[in-house]
Amino acid sequence: MTYENLDAKLVNALLGDGRASLRSLAEELDVSVTTVSNHLSDLEEQGVIEGYTPRVDYDAVGYDVTAVIQLQVEGNALPDVTDTLRDHRQMTSVYEVTGDYDVIAIGKFEDTDGMNDQIKQLLTDPDIKASNTSVVLNAVSENEQFELEVEGEE
Repeated sequence: MTYENLDAKLVNALLGDGRASLRSLAEELDVSVTTVSNHLSDLEEQGVIEGYTPRVDYDAVGYDVTAVIQLQVEGNALPDVTDTLRDHRQMTSVYEVTGDYDVIAIGKFEDTDGMNDQIKQLLTDPDIKASNTSVVLNAVSENEQFELEVEGEE
């Protein structure tokens, strides 16, 4: 077998089953276990694969409220605000963005009271000029990843 597209195929196989054994990956990709191991190590060293983690259904463990928080921040305070948000246990994503707001954060909360308390605490920061919070009514798609393109395949 040629190793053309092997890395993309390996990543795609792991997206399907992040707990797949080296042996099963080797069988699926029709290469040796050593080849899979070497390519996997290279992908990890290059930072293409950042780790292996379970997907948690936060609704199932009592975090039924998802909030999208948009913040306008004083320009020089942006790193401090994003660090605070990133370090907050229940913020699952924090983005610096263009547009009317500087930061968008996604948080998971047990209830709206808990969400309100944490947002009010956040808004005591004098570097936050304005905010807008939306509560998610229905998560149509969340935390999805997509397969890499494999050249020559559709």
